[in-house]
Formats: sequence, C-alpha cells, structure tokens
Amino acid sequence: MRGPWRQWRRVSPETIAHPTDSRLYERARAQLVDLAQEAGIELRQSYARLAPRLAAQVGRYAHAKQFRRMRKALRTLRGYTGRVMRDIRRQLDEIPEGPLRERVLDKLALVSRLLHQRPKDPGKIYSLHEPEVDCISKGKARVRYEFGTKVSIATTLKGGFVVGTRSLPGNPYDGHTLGEALEQVAILTGHPPKRAVVDRGYKGHGVQHTQVLISGTRRGLTPALAKALRRRSSIEPEIGHMKSDGRLARCFLKGTFGDALFAVLCGCGHNIRKILAHLRKLLAAVITLVLAMIRQERARGYSRETALSRCSG
Repeated sequence: MRGPWRQWRRVSPETIAHPTDSRLYERARAQLVDLAQEAGIELRQSYARLAPRLAAQVGRYAHAKQFRRMRKALRTLRGYTGRVMRDIRRQLDEIPEGPLRERVLDKLALVSRLLHQRPKDPGKIYSLHEPEVDCISKGKARVRYEFGTKVSIATTLKGGFVVGTRSLPGNPYDGHTLGEALEQVAILTGHPPKRAVVDRGYKGHGVQHTQVLISGTRRGLTPALAKALRRRSSIEPEIGHMKSDGRLARCFLKGTFGDALFAVLCGCGHNIRKILAHLRKLLAAVITLVLAMIRQERARGYSRETALSRCSG
C-alpha cells in the first residue's frame, strides 16, 4: 500500500434551493411566525398575505429587468421580516426556559445575521436549515456557482480504490488541504504515501515528506513519473461513478458532521462496488471454467461410448 496516490477535490452540493434574497427573507419570516405560534406569542402582524405575494413579485421584476422596482420590493420584504423578528424579541420574556426558548433564540440570531449580511460579506447565509453551506465557484460553463462543501478524495493510482476522503468546510484553498489528506491516507492505510499525483490547483501545498507531482510538470521527469502523471486523469471516471452510483452528487445529511460522514460513506460504497465487480468477474471466470470442464468430460464420455460400440460391433 505504499504506491502513488491521486488527490482530487470536488464540491458536494447540499439539498438546498437556489438561494435568493426574496426566498430567504420569506422563509425566515414564515419560520419566525411558526415559532411564535408554537410559543403562544401574539404578533402585531404576520404579513402572511403580503410577504408571499411580494416575494413572487421580486422574481417577476428581475425577469423583466426592472431592477429598481426589484430592489424596492426586496427592501420592503426585508422590512417585513425585521418587524416580525423585533416583535418576537420584545416578547421573549413570555417564553419559559426550555428547548423551545433555545430554538427561538437560535432562529433569531440566524435571521439577524441574514438581515445584516451584505453581498461581499464572508460567511454569508445561503440556507436557513444549512447555514454552513459555502458558495464555491469552479469555473464551469454550465454551473457558475455551486452551493455545498468541498470534498477531498484520494485514490490509488492503479486500482482506483478510495484510500481517503474528507469534507472541507469553509471553502479552503486546495493546496492547504493536501497535508491533511495525506495524513488521513497514512492513518487509514498504515503507511505514509511516498508519492501523490495532483492537479494544478494544489500549487503551494508545502508538503515535505511526500513527493508531489503536479499536473503540467515537464522538467525532470523520468518515464515512470511521466506515466504516473498521465494516469492522474483516470480519477475523473471514478468521481463520475461516485456521483452517479454512490450519490455523491448531492449530500442528504445535515450539518458539517453530516457532510464528513457522507463523504466517508461514499468512499466506502465506491470500494465495495469495485470489490463486487471484481468478484463478479471471478465468479464468471469460475463458471466458464466449470462449464468447459463439463463439456470436456461429456465429450470424452461420448468418445468412449462410440469406441466401445464399434468394438462390440
């Protein structure tokens, strides 16, 4: 298990709707109203009729490129949510100590962050039920932005077995995650990797104890190293199978712990599928061999019977 590894990272999208300000404001208002009803708080106004209509109107203004009206509607919708939030804050003393009060306080803090965030602020909220979601730009023509968590995957260079996978919350720079990924490989396999083959996104990794080959390197390569670099791209179909067959395309577990657990489970499932595929090939070879032996024995028996019949005749 000391062979070279391939390191790759991708985005594991979360099960969230596409985040828009109008949707987030409306969802925050609706959740606050539900909590107020559960706690027995009587609100001055819930905006249950005005807010949903205004949220839908924002999308129409944006589609018609009437951005001044859209921004005005967003300010109004934001004001509705803020009024409900402040109304609940004024009546917090009416909620007794307990789990319900903690839920209300957590939701108020989350909605306050949502109402005060700006377009360029770090750590923005893109989902109320998954506040840890990151906005990641991968440069794809089809999907400009993805909302989820980065996942680092390490596989063997020849067999394609996953030997390390972990989630990377916070959208860190890829090069800064290579050391942790190699450490995980060493823990899981029991041997520190001698060589890692990565793409150009891992420049500036700072790893000292492992030879790191970066895609695009031309100088000082032996034929064996050049072959290893050419094998790096073979991880792409492995990732494709993990996305389509292993459900890595979308994470259905909640929170950062759920992201980490989901990444590990996807890696385990990928290895199990590869092992089962090898066992199916072995079983097919064994069955083919047994059938060939049976045919051969039948042919021998038929030839013996033919010879005996001729001798007796």
